[in-house]
Amino acid sequence: MEKTTKYQYILFNKPFGVLSSFTDSDGRPTLKSYISVPDVYAAGRLDFDSEGALILTNDGGLISQITRPVYHIPKTYWVMVLGMITDEALVELCQGVLFEGVKTRRCEARRIPDPHLPERDIPGMKKGAVCWIEIILREGRKRQVRRMTAAVGFPTLRLYRIAIGNITVEDLETGKWRFLKPSEIESLRKSSRGRR
Repeated sequence: MEKTTKYQYILFNKPFGVLSSFTDSDGRPTLKSYISVPDVYAAGRLDFDSEGALILTNDGGLISQITRPVYHIPKTYWVMVLGMITDEALVELCQGVLFEGVKTRRCEARRIPDPHLPERDIPGMKKGAVCWIEIILREGRKRQVRRMTAAVGFPTLRLYRIAIGNITVEDLETGKWRFLKPSEIESLRKSSRGRR
């Protein structure tokens, strides 16, 4: 009799200073301290110094849909930058910026009010004025948001991924996780099918 696999789908609100993996040879905090469900893996990455939405699953097909740019699933970030970002810099972000010899894809970028995230110590915050912007990407290069804002002259001080597709961590406390609803899983699949 053929063994059937029971797929698990988890939404985690990753804290700052946690790796998006279950092991680390350097002893840094990992997902193991927060998630006890076996055999699930992060669908993409969220850097050690970034926070927010991370989906974990044992469904390789969905991992591919979430992580590969060809599927165009949007990821929404709330970004605190150093300085009061200009209209010109926002236009430049939207049109794509160049780093490592490759221009980023067009994206959405706009100013937003302070989202009042849980407070934490943020290096560099005392150097001057800060503001918040929202960036929606449909690709995921290494440390892309940070490199994009730096390229237009406004370094990122804090990076919080609020949503993957239309699945948000707004009502999920930092460090907590929950299973995705069937409707949320289907929305990810539909999003990837519709934009391909």
